[in-house]
Amino acid sequence: MDKQTARRVLDDPEFQKMARQKALLGWGFSAVILFMYLAYIWVIGSSPDLLKTPVSADGITTWGIYVGIFVIVFSFVTTGIYVTIANGKFEKMTKQVIDSVMEDKA
Repeated sequence: MDKQTARRVLDDPEFQKMARQKALLGWGFSAVILFMYLAYIWVIGSSPDLLKTPVSADGITTWGIYVGIFVIVFSFVTTGIYVTIANGKFEKMTKQVIDSVMEDKA
């Protein structure tokens, strides 16, 4: 793709709309993950006894282990959802814009 075609793709209103949606989605997911980590760190700092409480009376595993695992798994799942959307819906939208620009060029 030459520079002129790339410029036409970047200037296309549908491409710009898709780019805004993708950025909004990315920042939204980032905010959710950041909130999750900040809440976890806040609980560790303000109520450490809450997370060091054993899950069962005679057990050695604490709630902190489960909450920490949840935060990590939540982050992976959230990232996976974003990648699925970005590589699915937004990739199709980009391809449609490129095809449209290439047709107009021909």
